[in-house]
Amino acid sequence: MVPNYSMFALGLLAAGATLLCTGIARAADDGHRPAIADISAMVGDVTTPPQPGWSTYRIAQLNGDRKHIEAEARLQVVNAAWGRENMQMPYLIYMPEKKRLLMIAAWGPPPVHAIVTYSDDMGTTWSPRTWMHTDALGAPDVGAIVGPTYLGNGLITTSPEDGSVRVFSDDYGSTWVTVAAASRSSDGRASYSWDPALIDRAEDGTITRLLEGRWKETGRAWESGTGAYSQGYTSFSSDLAKTWSAENLIPEWLGVNEVAMIRARNGSIVAACRTDNPQRFIGQLDLYSGLGISISKDNGSTWSKLRMLYEFGRHHPSLVMLRDGSILMTYVVRVGYPDDRLGYGRYGIEAVVSRDDGVTWDLDNRYILATWSGRIKGANAWWGLCQSTSTVLLPDGSLLTAFGMGARNQAEQTRCIMDTGLIKWRLNGKPLEGGKRTASTSIPAQGLGAFDLDAIK
Repeated sequence: MVPNYSMFALGLLAAGATLLCTGIARAADDGHRPAIADISAMVGDVTTPPQPGWSTYRIAQLNGDRKHIEAEARLQVVNAAWGRENMQMPYLIYMPEKKRLLMIAAWGPPPVHAIVTYSDDMGTTWSPRTWMHTDALGAPDVGAIVGPTYLGNGLITTSPEDGSVRVFSDDYGSTWVTVAAASRSSDGRASYSWDPALIDRAEDGTITRLLEGRWKETGRAWESGTGAYSQGYTSFSSDLAKTWSAENLIPEWLGVNEVAMIRARNGSIVAACRTDNPQRFIGQLDLYSGLGISISKDNGSTWSKLRMLYEFGRHHPSLVMLRDGSILMTYVVRVGYPDDRLGYGRYGIEAVVSRDDGVTWDLDNRYILATWSGRIKGANAWWGLCQSTSTVLLPDGSLLTAFGMGARNQAEQTRCIMDTGLIKWRLNGKPLEGGKRTASTSIPAQGLGAFDLDAIK
């Protein structure tokens, strides 16, 4: 997110705020079996860095009240060959005209800058990283960007979180230009985004409209507990992101910040919304943000009341339309796994599918794509967490999920250094026989804290 969340979190820790970390059983030196989908050994540590390229491991799909199902997947640390430096906030784009994957991420110590790398072999190898844009002296001059959106035929648009400039490429990400952006605010307050814009097309394929989810601070202090900290908005563009409409306040999105959207097969727009910390976690880090679904049946004019999937701990969604019209959502798990047996926080990446245009989500049969333990306790324990997910569907039906992770961070470090992980995996095409594990399509708050991977069948 923006200074308000990620940077504000740093301020909380500097002020001595406590962190309520939770996690799951670690493949550690205690002789216990590893948790399912554990990638700790492949990620490595300071003395044993990860090897470049794919490593094979097992992901898991929950099977209701029966034994989970395992499947082979592949993992790599994208920056493994680039030295020990910060790489976070990865976004993936698949460009079918070139059969090329583009990854855009933030690189380096603060202040981070945007880098670009591409793959012509479906993610197996990646080009040397390059700065997205540099000044006359060759120094990078574009900071972290969010929500890169592929418009087709080599045209890409993106921006920093505050939307102060638009950045464009018309040659598949090889070169970029920056353009000052007019304010969309009706009240003078800054607004922010995180996720790619929704693209609407005419029958002939021409893009007719872009729809972007945005948010603002309400003016209430993060730690006050007197009301929502965030308010969600939408904004439209009819000229390929050159100009945007004034922001439209969505009343149902009070307490909503980052918004990822997708057009369902029935024509509805499905929005996966990151929510503010629940009241009982006011003042804690934004690890406690939740995840809910809001749906528009009138092309974005009005939206349904938020339906919570996770009250806290899971967010940073990425939405993908599958070949059968189902919707896949990946997201991070920052809070919700019990600590491992050594007392370290546990983090992960999960995925869930909706087969009814976003109305309900199959939480009983969700996928656990990766789990790991942090290596730090105390105020900086959060350095082990995960950040962002970005998932694309490849032509062969497999999926690529990119995510930021702090699994290698150690207590001796003076700053947080993130890695970018990449998982190549497939959905299970076989029928499941397990009964329901959860009481409804929403996991209650009490259930989240007790979700122990070691206890899963």
